[in-house]
Amino acid sequence: MYYTVSGIIFVKYVDNIPERVYNKNMETNIIANCVRQKRKKLGLTQQEFAMRSGLGLRFIRELEQGKQTVRLDKVNHALKFLSLKIEVVEDDE
Repeated sequence: MYYTVSGIIFVKYVDNIPERVYNKNMETNIIANCVRQKRKKLGLTQQEFAMRSGLGLRFIRELEQGKQTVRLDKVNHALKFLSLKIEVVEDDE
């Protein structure tokens, strides 16, 4: 089952547990752009962000580069650390 978030991000649910985030259009990856902008606004390097948030540097790089599949729990962890959140909305298509 898939749910749409802002028409761009899809979340795959397995046994009602969110498993992966899929990005349909890497050029318009809203989450990657928001994370990168907020991290830079806070004056953090990717390495500092990884260390302070407890996430891996490789994950931070992949997230900011708009990797097509990333773990939703880690995305939420990164967003929470940066005081950001995503909202699930109905797709009008």
